[in-house]
Amino acid sequence: MRSEFFRSLRPAALILTIILSTAAAQAQPAHGIAMYGDPALPPDFVSLPYANPDAPKGGQLITGNVGGFDSLNPFARKGTPPWQLRFLAYESLMGRSYDEPFTLYGLLAESVETSDSRDWVEFTLREGARFSDGSPVTVEDVIWSYETLGTVGNLRYAGLWQKIESITATGPRSVRMVFNVEDRELALIAGLRPILKKAQWDGRDFADAGFGEIPIGTAPYTVDSFEIDRNVVLKRNPEYWGKDLALRRGTNNFDEIRIEFYGDDTVMKEAFKAQAISFVREFNAERWEVQYDFPAVQRGDIVKSEIPHHKPSGITGFVLNTRRAPLDDWRVREALMYAFNFEYINDTLTGRRQPRISSYFSNSELAMQDGPATGRVLELLIPFRGDLMPGTIEGYTLPQSDGTKRNRANLRKAIKLLEQAGWSVQDGVLKNANGQPLELNVLLKQDALIQQATAIMDIYAGALSRLGIGLNIQQIDKAQYSEREAAFDYDITFIRRSLSLSPGNEQALYWGSEAADQPGSRNLMGMKNPAADAMIRAMLTSKTREDFIAATRALDRVLTAGRYVIPIHQYSVGRVAHLKQLTYAKDRLPIYGDGIHFLPEVWWAQ
Repeated sequence: MRSEFFRSLRPAALILTIILSTAAAQAQPAHGIAMYGDPALPPDFVSLPYANPDAPKGGQLITGNVGGFDSLNPFARKGTPPWQLRFLAYESLMGRSYDEPFTLYGLLAESVETSDSRDWVEFTLREGARFSDGSPVTVEDVIWSYETLGTVGNLRYAGLWQKIESITATGPRSVRMVFNVEDRELALIAGLRPILKKAQWDGRDFADAGFGEIPIGTAPYTVDSFEIDRNVVLKRNPEYWGKDLALRRGTNNFDEIRIEFYGDDTVMKEAFKAQAISFVREFNAERWEVQYDFPAVQRGDIVKSEIPHHKPSGITGFVLNTRRAPLDDWRVREALMYAFNFEYINDTLTGRRQPRISSYFSNSELAMQDGPATGRVLELLIPFRGDLMPGTIEGYTLPQSDGTKRNRANLRKAIKLLEQAGWSVQDGVLKNANGQPLELNVLLKQDALIQQATAIMDIYAGALSRLGIGLNIQQIDKAQYSEREAAFDYDITFIRRSLSLSPGNEQALYWGSEAADQPGSRNLMGMKNPAADAMIRAMLTSKTREDFIAATRALDRVLTAGRYVIPIHQYSVGRVAHLKQLTYAKDRLPIYGDGIHFLPEVWWAQ
C-alpha cells in the first residue's frame, strides 16, 4: 500500500518539478530590466550610448535657479530644497538609460529578478556599494528607506509603498518586494527609489529633520557648503564607490557643481550674459533667435546648442479647474478654447517658431490618431461611450483661428457654446440666469516659463473681454503659489507635464479620479473620468507594447477631448546656451534629449 501511495505521488511530483523549473527559468537574475522586451545593452556594456567613456574629469559647473530654498532634504514633506539635489546627490538600486523608452540597469544592485507576471521583484546589492561616508549599503538600509519614504517621506513616494504587500530580506545582500496589485510597471519603479542610510536617523525623526540634517547618500556628489537662499555647492566625491561601473563611465564629470539662486529670471539671464553661470535653458524660440546675439555669443565665448528628442510633447498650457463652476461644464471650457487665439499669440510671441501641442502625447507613436477611433483603441473606449466627451470616439481637433487679432469666427462659436450653457451678454457683461458675471482668476508663479505665460494671458484677457468675461491675472511668489496650488485655489493656472515614451503610474497622479480631491494633488484640473481611470489601468497591465500603445492612444483621446487644458507650444527641441568650454557627445544624443540626465550628467569641461 505504501508503494502504491508513493507511486501515485510521482506524477504530481513530476508536475510540481516542471512548474518550479519553469518558474526558475522565467525568473533569473539579470543585469537590467525593460518595461517591454529585453534591455538593449548587453551585460558587458561599456557605457551608456550617449556618454563619452573617455570624458575628462574636472572643472566647475555653475547653474542658476530662480527663487530660494529652505531645506536640503529632497525627501521630506516640508520645505523647498533645490530641485537638483535628489538627482545629483542620491542613488537608487537601478539606473535608467535615457536612450530607451523605459529600461533600467544595475546601480546599487548588481542584478534584478522578477516573475513573468511581475507580481514581485528581487534585487541583489553589489558588494562594493558604499555611502559617501564609506559605510556599506545594506539590505537593512534598503528596507528602511522604502518604508520611511513611503510612510513619512515626500508624498511622491507614498503611491509605491501602498502597493507593496511585503518587503523582506532573502539573503545577506538580497531583498524582495511582493506587490498587492496587478501593475507591471511596479517592478521598474521599485528600482528607482533613493536609498538612504538608516543609522543616520536612529533616534531622530526623519519627518521633522532640521535644516542642517542632510541625508547621507551614495551618489558621486555630496553637499559641500551652502548659504541660505544664495547658493549650494556640490563636490564630486573622489572616493565614490561606483566610478568604474559601466552605468557611470563618462558621467558626473565636473569636480564641482554650484547652484546659484536669483530673484527672477531676468536677473539670472543677465548673470549668464556676464558668464557668472555656465548655462541657461531657453524655452522661447523667438528669444532664442533674436536675443542671443550679445557680445559673448558673437565672440564665441558662449555657444548655442539645440538638442532634439523623440519623446511625447506632454502638455503645456493653461489648465481649467473643473472643481469650480462653470468650468465643470465642457461647453464653457470649449468656448474658452475657441477664444484662445493661439495662432495670433504664436505669431506675436514666438514668430511662429514653435508648433502647437495637438494632444498630450503628440510628437510620438503614443499620440491619438486623426479621425474616428478604430481597432483596439475603439474596443477600449466603447464601454464608456455614454460618458465620453463629444469627439472622443469620433475624433477631435483643437480650435484653430485665422491668425488675425480679432478672431471673429471663433468668438462667434464661443458665444453660441456659452448661450447653450446658460450664459448671455447683458450690458456688455456675460452673466448667467441668476445675473452672476463670469469672472475667472488666473494664478501664476514667478519663474522663467511664467514670464511668457503672463504675456499670453494679457493677450487672452483682451479676447475674453470681447465676450464679456473678466480675467484677473495674479502673479505671486513660489511659496504662496505652492500653498494655493495645493488647495486648488484658482480657476486657471499654468501646467507643464513632461511625459515619457513609457508613461505609467504617474498618469494616475496627473489625471486619476482618486487624486482629484487630495490636497496637493498633481491632478490640477480635478478630473474624475472613469474612462481615463480604465485606460490607465489598461496601460499598467498591458503585456505587449502593442496593447500598451493602444491604451495610451485611448487615454490621449479622453484627455484631449475633455477640454481640460488650453495647450500652447511644443518644446520639441532643447535649447541650451552654454560656455564654450562645456561640451557633450554630439554624435550620440539620447532619444529623451535634454534634461538633468544629459546636462550636467554626461557633459564635461574641455
